[in-house]
Amino acid sequence: MQSKVTIYDIAEKLKISTATVSRALNNSSKLKQSTLELIQRTADEMGYQRNIFAKALKSGKSNTIGIIVPRIDINFFSSAIRGIQEELNPNGYQVVICQTYDKGTLEVETINSLINSQVDGILMSISNTKIDNSDTFKTLVKKGFPFVFFDRKKDIEGISSVTTNDFEAGYIATEHLIKQGCKRVAHLTNNHALDIFKDRFLGYKKALEDYGLEFDSEIVIKTPYKIDEGKKHTRDLLALKNPPDGIFAVHDYLAFGAIQEIKAQGKNVPDDICVMGFSNEPFAKFLELSITTVNQSPLKMGKFAAQALLEQINNPNNIKVEKHVVLTPELLVRKSTLRQ
Repeated sequence: MQSKVTIYDIAEKLKISTATVSRALNNSSKLKQSTLELIQRTADEMGYQRNIFAKALKSGKSNTIGIIVPRIDINFFSSAIRGIQEELNPNGYQVVICQTYDKGTLEVETINSLINSQVDGILMSISNTKIDNSDTFKTLVKKGFPFVFFDRKKDIEGISSVTTNDFEAGYIATEHLIKQGCKRVAHLTNNHALDIFKDRFLGYKKALEDYGLEFDSEIVIKTPYKIDEGKKHTRDLLALKNPPDGIFAVHDYLAFGAIQEIKAQGKNVPDDICVMGFSNEPFAKFLELSITTVNQSPLKMGKFAAQALLEQINNPNNIKVEKHVVLTPELLVRKSTLRQ
């Protein structure tokens, strides 16, 4: 393997000092333009590549931002990352994307790894885990490290966030089902240790209350949001003595599984049972029976999160000034609920 070209190699070839080479590579105004151009041209010809970590150590700035998400194979997170990059790239920043796979221990390891890699800040959506990493987040605040939550967050004093109004989202989703004539609405939810799922549940419950419908914990099921889980739990719901005539699922994958099971049992969606999804996954609108869902505007969320982080980086006095942006959810009505 060919060894990396260093400033010593460039200096030796041009018979000049390493200090002069270093100044030229940093565009120093102290050098003659002809000297600067000669050194930079020679560096390019020799295949010289700058050590960004060494530069970061020297300048205290790497122009790199860490992004931590549970998974990137979920459309919501990949769209949010796109929004982040569209905001950061024109401002001269590159990103390092990391996944935690919803593991709390990996969450802390990833944060420490990014900080050790000299990133200028971190944008994060927390894991769906029982492990509480609040102390790690509080330490970042104490150190004055630029850090912003998006979508999934912890309520930590001094940390900004960009989220969706999940209570409102749960409310309008349930309200829509009720207005379509549903009298008994089941809820396929997830771990309520995460605010996003707890708040959607509370919005669901409040809508039932406001419209005079009985809340029944028997038809509220906590489950991973996978298609097979949607099938399994819908099968259980339909087997009840008093089955639901509407299902509000916290993700489109669950809703898709529910629809498959309802059809398999010879029932009609939406005439017999309305099905509501969440997250506006791309496939949801292209199905023959398109899925009604809630759009969280992940692209916009990513942009706003990046803007909040840039404000902290560009003005360190803003780091401990909490800024909470809450986006309004959008109900997208499609065939899976449209009775009238």
